[in-house]
This record gives sequence, C-alpha cells and structure tokens, in this order.
Amino acid sequence: MARTRMSMQELIRRRRRAAFVGRREELRVFEANFGMPPDDDRHRFLFHVHGHAGVGKTSLVREMAQLARDRGALVASVDEGASGVPEVLAEVAAQFAQQGRPLKQLERALATYRQRSHEAVAAAEHRPGPGTPSTGSAVAARAGVAGLGLVPVVGAFAGAVDADRLALGADRLRARFRSQEDARLVLEPERALTPVLLDELTGAADAAPWLVLFFDTYERTSPFLDRWLHDVMTTDRYGELPAHTVVVTAGQRPLDPARWEGAADFAADLPLRPFTEAEARDLLAAKGVTEEPVVAEVLRLTGRLPVLVSTLAESGPTAPGDVGDPSATAVERFLKWEPDPARRAAALACALPRRLDEEAIRAATGEGGVDPAELFAWLRTMPFVRTDGKGTARYHGVVRAPMLRLRRNASPESWSSAHTRLAELYERRRGALEEGGPARPDRPWTRPAWRAPRVEELYHRLCARPRAALPEVLREGVEACRVDTAVAREWARAVTDAAEDTAGAEGSDAATDPLAGETEPLKSLAAACLGPLALEREGALLVLEVLLGRAELDDEGRVAAYNAHGLRLFLLGRLREALGDHERALALDPRDPWGHHGLAVTRRALGEYEAALGHLADAAEVAPDAAWPARERGETYRRMGRPDEALPWLERAHALDPAEPLTLGSLGQVKFTLGRAREALADLDRAITLWPDYAWALTRRARVRQSLGDTAGALADLDRAQDLAPDAAGIRGERGDVLRLTGRHEEAAAEYAAALALDPGYAWAWGGKALSLEALGRRDDALAALDEALRIDPGYGWAREQRQRITGTGAGPALSGG
Repeated sequence: MARTRMSMQELIRRRRRAAFVGRREELRVFEANFGMPPDDDRHRFLFHVHGHAGVGKTSLVREMAQLARDRGALVASVDEGASGVPEVLAEVAAQFAQQGRPLKQLERALATYRQRSHEAVAAAEHRPGPGTPSTGSAVAARAGVAGLGLVPVVGAFAGAVDADRLALGADRLRARFRSQEDARLVLEPERALTPVLLDELTGAADAAPWLVLFFDTYERTSPFLDRWLHDVMTTDRYGELPAHTVVVTAGQRPLDPARWEGAADFAADLPLRPFTEAEARDLLAAKGVTEEPVVAEVLRLTGRLPVLVSTLAESGPTAPGDVGDPSATAVERFLKWEPDPARRAAALACALPRRLDEEAIRAATGEGGVDPAELFAWLRTMPFVRTDGKGTARYHGVVRAPMLRLRRNASPESWSSAHTRLAELYERRRGALEEGGPARPDRPWTRPAWRAPRVEELYHRLCARPRAALPEVLREGVEACRVDTAVAREWARAVTDAAEDTAGAEGSDAATDPLAGETEPLKSLAAACLGPLALEREGALLVLEVLLGRAELDDEGRVAAYNAHGLRLFLLGRLREALGDHERALALDPRDPWGHHGLAVTRRALGEYEAALGHLADAAEVAPDAAWPARERGETYRRMGRPDEALPWLERAHALDPAEPLTLGSLGQVKFTLGRAREALADLDRAITLWPDYAWALTRRARVRQSLGDTAGALADLDRAQDLAPDAAGIRGERGDVLRLTGRHEEAAAEYAAALALDPGYAWAWGGKALSLEALGRRDDALAALDEALRIDPGYGWAREQRQRITGTGAGPALSGG
C-alpha cells in the first residue's frame, strides 16, 4: 500500500531545509560545478569545507547533498561512525543500494573480507580453557586460519589447496599466505577492496549523471582516510575513478598541505566563518526574532556562531534580558524559555549519552517524570540535535561540551550515578546479544552488533569512575586490538571522548570533587594511542604495546595482551617474534591455555611439527577435558601426511565435542585419504549442516562426491564455496579438477586459467592445467605449464614425474591430479 503520510523524519528534514539561511555563495559555487563538464578546467572534483566547531559545516553539507540529489546524483555520506576504509565502503554500498543502485560486487567483496577477518582471528575467538564447551551456534566464530595452521581451511587463505596433497613445506605455505588475495584482504583491505569500489562506481556512473561522496567530521576520519582518499583521487594505485565523481570533505582543519600540495587545480577550498551580520539577522528573522535590542544581544553573545544563533533564536526571546550568555557557566539558558522545568532538566541530562534514543533518555534522566518518547521527539526538533537516520540522535559538540561541563562541575556524584545508569543500560543490551553469556568461547569484539553497546558501556564507565574502570577498559582494549586496527579505533575513540568529557572545573580537588585527579591516566592513555592508530597495518600491534606498558593492566590482561600481540605479529608474517610473545604469556601464567595453543600453531606453521605436538601435549595437561588439544593434534598429524595417526586423535576430539564442524571436516578428509569415501562423505555432510558457510568442507566434499561419481553434486558444492570465497583461486582449481576428471578439458583449462589469474603462484593449478592441455593435444603448452609449476616449487615431485612421462625421459601413469 502506498504511503500517504510523511514520517516525522521527513517533516523534520523539510523544516530544517526551509529554515536554512546563509552560505549562499558556497552553495552557488557547489551547484555551478554541476554545470561544468569534468574536462572543463574550471570544474572541481573536490570541495573541502572547514571551520571551527559550530560554524555550520554539517548543515552546509546536508544542503549540498540535497542539491546533488536534485541534480540526479547518487549520493553517499559518511561521518565518524566509520572506523576504517572497509566501514566507509560498506556505508557507500548501503546508501547506493537504498537509492536503487546496489554495488553487488563490492557487497560480496566486503562479505568475504568480514569472513576472512573473522577466520584470521579464529585462534583468539576460540579461547581454549578447561571444560570450555563448543556449540554449533558458535562455529562461525571459531573458523580457523590455514596459514596459521589452526584448522583445515586452506581454502580461506591458500585457495582451498590441501597442504598434504600439495606436499608443501611450512615455508611454502607461509609464502602462499602472504601473497594470496585472502591474506592481503585481511592485512591490507583497502588494497583489495578499493579496486572493486572503483569498478562499481564506473558502472554506477552509467546510470546517474553524477556520483557525490561526502565525508563529514573529517577531523575524526582523516587519520585513516586522508591518504587513501588522496591516492584514490590522484593516483592509479587502485584503478580509475569516474570523472563524474565529486568528493566533499568537511572538517575543522584545512587539508594537509604536504599531502594535497597542488590540489588547487582540482579542489575548491570552502572555509566557513561565523555568519555575517546579515546572515545572522536572516536566521533570527526566520525564527521570528526581530526586535532590534534582542537581535543585538543575540549577536553579541553568540559571536554569530550559527549553532548558537540558531539555538538562542529557537527559544523565542522577546527582550534583551531573555537572552542568556551561551557560555559554559550559563548553558542551561539555552532552555530557559521552556516552561516545564522537568523537561529543561531532562534535556540537560540528555547531553550525557554520545548517542540518544528513548532508552538512553530514560537512563540519563533517571525516570525524571518526562516521557522519553515525547522528549526524544522534541529534542530532535532542536537545532543543536543531529539525527543520523538510524533511529538515534546526538547533541552538537559545541552545545554538548558546555552542557557536560555544567553537569560535571555542578554535581560530580549526580554525574557518576547518571553515567552508571547509562553503562548498565548498554551492559543489558550487550548481554541480550551474548546468548550464552560472557563466558562463551567466541570473541564478541568481532561482532559489530555486540561491539557498539560495549563501546558505549566502556565510555560511560570511564565517565562515571575513571580510575576504577581503567583496568577493565585496558583489558577490553586488548580484545579490540586482537581483531584489527579499525576495531581498536572504536575502543580508542571511547577512551578519548571520556578523557575529554570528564575534565573537571579548574582548580577542583578531592575535597570538593570525588573525581578530581582520576582523569590524568585516562588522558595519557588517549594521547599514547592516537599516533599508532593512524597506521592501518601495525596500528593494533602498537596499541597493544602501549597497553602492555600500562601499570593498570593486571596479570590476566597482560597474558591476553602478549597472546594478542603474538597473533598480530603472526598475521604480519613475523612468526619468530610471535613465539616470544606466547612464551612471555606462559612465563606469567604457565597454565594459560592460549599461550600453549599459540606456541603449538606457530611452531606448526614454521614446519616444526614435533615441537608443535609437544606444546599440544602440554595444552592437554592444562585443559584435560577440552576437545581442542586432541583436534589440533589430529590436524597436525594430518598436515604431516600421517593420516593413520591423525584419525584416533580426531575421533577423540569428536567424542568430546560432537557438534564441532572443524573436527568433522578434518575427520572427513582423513577418512577420504584412507580410502573410506562413504564415511568421509557422512562426516563432511554433518560439518556443513552445522556450519553451512564452511568453504573448506564444501571443497573437500566436492572431491569426495567426484570420487563417488556425483559430478553434479561436486560442482554444486564448488558453486557454493565460490559464492562464499569469490577470489579463492583454489576453488577454481578444484573445479578444474572435477571437469578434467570427467573429460571436459576445454572447460577445465579455462577454470585453471581463472585460478592462475587470481594466484599466478598456484603450482597445483599449473599441474592440473598441464594434463588438460595434454589431453587437448597441446603438448608444448602442457610442458610449459609443468615447467612453470616446477619453477614455483622445485620440490613438486608430481609435476616432475608428469614432465618425464610426457617427454619420455621417465615412465609412470598420469596421476589423478596435481
């Protein structure tokens, strides 16, 4: 049914647009730009709006976005809610989809990035411990990284290539991990994802006359976004940006002159200053404030700063005495003309949350006699409240900051109790998402839905009692850094905001202010994290080093930090250093299961299998009732090419935890290697039932099905695996095998070629391709393919045998695969 009534949000947007005054020259320049073709030297590809807080940047950006829409442009707007380039791209994709132009390839690539990132921290997600249960509902959080040697998911990082089949050593496996697209996707997501974005924007440009991308609150996002945006616009590092793209950035500072030197040829600088007197008078007149003495007083007190002019005008003063000083000591006068004192007090209390919704209002006000729904609707009409289109709102920083200082200095105890209520609200929201409680083995920091309330909870706990909350906040910082730098930024932003927002009155002391002196450690932590988090690859690693240097981090947190630091080192390919971190963790706590686990999988990745087995024996002593030591022992034997020894350990692990799909995947592969194809199929079926997105098991099951004559089933499994991992070369190689073994050599050769386009160093695909080329009568091409396989991996004995067979320099039948 067609909607006949406008929503509240639409009405609010309409009113705000109608009330917008000033900035006519900036809007004229921006609108005129659409009348110039991109090849006109006067056309500008970048507009940078900048000025002090409260000068009206966001309001101007909102008007510019509407002008762009009126011109038929596809528009996306991103603010500080994004913590990294992948989050920026996800927001662009979501907003384009809402406008009827989905970026499907980018959405798929982002989904792959999220899955691969999740798998890359699988060791952290599955925190081993005595008696820790494993449930089918948690399997996605316990996917492993084949490059780390955790579980048999080589498809995730090495193209679904089975290590024992390839007979590759650990060094070769690590090399594949570092060069594979999946590994680069995890470690340098902007390099893998940005070309996809640019390709998608090129397609979108065919459907719209203009593409306009807005980046508001740029002072927050520029540490990670500025270099990327400069490269996208001025270099061909990622590909080509459509010429009909316009970028608008808005922040408190001018563009970095060192980075954007020479940008005047293609960029327009739009510095914003306080309103002119004429603009301020226009705004006051639009609000019905026309009495000259009142106008003069507003102009004097506000300095013509737009947000303050608008806020005081909204109150409708009729005499000079009605106009309060909008300073930190009299900020409550913003609301003095509201006749209901309860509503005034509630509005002041609602400055405490960083994000507002009805439940946050109830917690902030402490059930203060004001209906939260009614108050929320009223606040959203106020000029100092900004809505985000997602059901929440926030106070403008220029107004919120003095309101916070007023609340903080007037009553520190009331401040603490209100922040405690807000922390408890977000704790309840977080708890509702945990399903099994906080002791679940998966690491919830990988889940955005859980992470958002946890970050807000930490912010409010720091505001309530900084010193008491700091150890817990440091411990959670370890968990955030364990995931990646973007997640660490979300945590650090809460710390930074709390450090700024808890500043007390000048000269306050413990006699009058219970929180006096508690904020210094918080400020020093925020300052120490700021620089490292501008670095994408090493940011989380360096912040972990900051945390390890904090005296407030307890021993349990220090153990976790060493292990997380080891994981980050591993993902950067620094395996020997990673060993040292896990050893330090065990020096602090010899019974730490994760320390033993980290040493085991790192030794295994280095090819030191016997040492890995020794660490797993130690782990079994620490966690005698857990299934994971047995599973990892079995998996280690499997990777060593000793399936007979792997089988009993995997069966033991399965008996301890029948619902673990990773164990079933390994079991299926081992049984298939031992010639028990029907049993292998049953195990793999069960693994995929428990975890439908288990790409490695799908590729393994495809091979089993092919061996049993079910070619259609094998191809269906590979189709599903490719949907899950579209850039995994090994899945295309597996498809090539299935097609080759059924005599479809033209199709097989094409699949091998597609696999090699994704990974030219994929020796097995060169070997499989050689057999199909030979079958097609292309002997010289087949030999060239085998030569390339041997160049990549001189120890590839199978390829050497096939070359000898084809050239007649040795005998031997053609084997079933590379």
